[in-house]
Amino acid sequence: MSKRKRELPPVPEALPASAVDAHTHLDACGAKTPDEVRAMVDRAQAAGVGRVVTVADDIASAEWAVEASTWDDRVFAAVALHPTRAKDFDDADRQVLERLVAHPGVVAVGETGLDYYWDYSPPEPQQEAFRWHIDLAKRVGKPLMIHDREAHQDILRILSEEGAPETVVFHCFSGDAEFARSCVDAGYVLSFAGTATFRNANAKGLREAAQLVPLDQFVVETDAPFLTPHPFRGRPNEPYCVNYTLQDLAELRGMTLEELVVATTATAERVFRLDQA
Repeated sequence: MSKRKRELPPVPEALPASAVDAHTHLDACGAKTPDEVRAMVDRAQAAGVGRVVTVADDIASAEWAVEASTWDDRVFAAVALHPTRAKDFDDADRQVLERLVAHPGVVAVGETGLDYYWDYSPPEPQQEAFRWHIDLAKRVGKPLMIHDREAHQDILRILSEEGAPETVVFHCFSGDAEFARSCVDAGYVLSFAGTATFRNANAKGLREAAQLVPLDQFVVETDAPFLTPHPFRGRPNEPYCVNYTLQDLAELRGMTLEELVVATTATAERVFRLDQA
């Protein structure tokens, strides 16, 4: 890999209003200590990204995310077991998540859902774990943050069978316009990552979806350190890069950058109750 590929993208000029990165992984980005978290969020704030939701994918990262939310008031947490780890989900894990989700810094149950792309866990334990997380979100009254990879119809089916929580967020939305309409009609919130800025043929349907979602069901994220937005695809990602995604999506939707930032921030504040956390 070339040195350029390993370099972070430049920190862009600050946005015209404060944005929210609705889904990131600060620990996976390399921030492990309070000082490292603060430095990373400082970089984000310099680009106009004033708050972040750092998301767990296993029990250890769930513990860490909750602790990180106490280090900086710009950091919030989401806790769950990632579907690719579901085959090992046991009662001890459930007890830990039950405890962590009650923390005031936790603003969502996630990321949970189904992943049929990777062959790490069979569908059955994934679906069982997903149903458990749906129930947890309903019991604690917090949003459900969904990981959906090549599992659109099973996700919708299980949400229907279990009864969806009041607020459902499709993290890193990956469907086309038709699937987006189904989610919007169901009242779900769609979160768009750097993938929505890609220029390859596979992104065409996703970019069409990003144009039709109502702003009160629309948030943005990085999923850092993954999915760095165009034109820096393939380079490391950090929360400040949501700035680039907002720039691209504002142009795509025919809006000013300020209009989109203000709208997505308002939606994130409402969805995650950031002013109450």
